[in-house]
Amino acid sequence: MNVAIIGSGKWGMNHVKTMSNILEKYYKDNYSLTVCDADERNEKSVKSVSGKIIFTTDFNTILKNNKINIAVVSTPAETHYNITKALLESGKNVLTEKPLTFISKETEDLIRIAEERKLKLMTGHVLLFHPAVRKMKELVKNNILGKIHYIYSNRLNLGMVRKQENILYSFAPHDVSIIQYLLGSYPIHISASGGSFLQKGIEDSTITILKYPDNVHCHIFVSWLHPFKEQRFVVIGDKGMLVFEDSLKTEKLKFFKKGFNIVDGELEKFDSSYEVVEFENSPALENEQLHFIDSVLNNKLPMADGHHALEVLKILESAQQYLKNIY
Repeated sequence: MNVAIIGSGKWGMNHVKTMSNILEKYYKDNYSLTVCDADERNEKSVKSVSGKIIFTTDFNTILKNNKINIAVVSTPAETHYNITKALLESGKNVLTEKPLTFISKETEDLIRIAEERKLKLMTGHVLLFHPAVRKMKELVKNNILGKIHYIYSNRLNLGMVRKQENILYSFAPHDVSIIQYLLGSYPIHISASGGSFLQKGIEDSTITILKYPDNVHCHIFVSWLHPFKEQRFVVIGDKGMLVFEDSLKTEKLKFFKKGFNIVDGELEKFDSSYEVVEFENSPALENEQLHFIDSVLNNKLPMADGHHALEVLKILESAQQYLKNIY
């Protein structure tokens, strides 16, 4: 197993630490891990993870190394397309952080290259590998919530302001990917509103409205201009409601047996206390990397493959276009 990680910034270092642990645990001495970053000052922090890690500032050495079979891209989003394309064309399976690209035609191009060369392409929608989200999918599939009526998500924080991407592309891909995963369909109508306050033309706060077949409605509220951190995802069905709050230390996933029945032609509320839903305690990023490695070794289709990334991106593009048209 020969792996390269491109980019060792804040999130890139999470990839480095997680991948190093996985390779050491499962492959012992039968692996190599190379980290590439244009900033040579990052070498010290990378080498502090493991002395076995090779560090380079020369991206071409990664491309020319035919032994490397897996690459992880964790660079600024605006560089994803060119770096991922070069890696695929050099014969490497690639896991690229979200968003895979900013333009759907570029994502389609990456999918084409990967399929022509029979390589795996996956995007880092890491919350799809959170055990709580997997549990939510299981409960929805088993009809515990009944018919889904409404889904809403709040992903709010102060800071992490980007200069090249707005809050919609920075935060909302997580929630769009989860909604697509849970519903397994494509929205029939997309609208959005938002505001730019800190930098001209870069939205700091947006609300996206998605309407799906069978009268399922969703809204996604994201902001990096918020006084406190909140990560709340709510699924409302006719048999009950699920609340996932990843920002909490305990009781992250709850099931509320609340809703309405029709009794003698009248709506009658049922309202019970919540119960905590238990789920496997495993790190989402580790699950994501292991899933990608397994898809490469066993020739399986990754869950968050290029086509899933394209669906998410097209939804974001539609929301962004709506924003441009109303402002």
